[in-house]
Amino acid sequence: MEVVNALGRRKRAIARVFVSEGTGKITINKRDLAEYFPSTILQYVVKQPLNKLEVAEKYDIKVNLYGGGFTGQSQALRLAISRALVKINPEDKAALRSEGFMTRDSRSVERKKPGRPKARKRFQFSKR
Repeated sequence: MEVVNALGRRKRAIARVFVSEGTGKITINKRDLAEYFPSTILQYVVKQPLNKLEVAEKYDIKVNLYGGGFTGQSQALRLAISRALVKINPEDKAALRSEGFMTRDSRSVERKKPGRPKARKRFQFSKR
């Protein structure tokens, strides 16, 4: 099997994934998964599509990850891994879609408007 690549995005985070056959090692920006995401919840989010298809020990995954915060990065990585697994085996798409791993979450921060403190917040109204 050759290397399969895929892209995942969430908020400002972008994850480029390279999947090859191996022993289940996940390397993010030349660091181990547990080192990059110390939180077990974020590690769980990243591994969700692999655990769903029961292929966690079958593939080695190399990741280029930048932008955004750690939650956005972990969700971008989950989407990228899901897309790569579908490229490898298209029959898995239905199982991943039912869990919501194939859907790009398009929500992002709304821009700040002029004359306002934030996007929608207004300055305090004073009658006198």
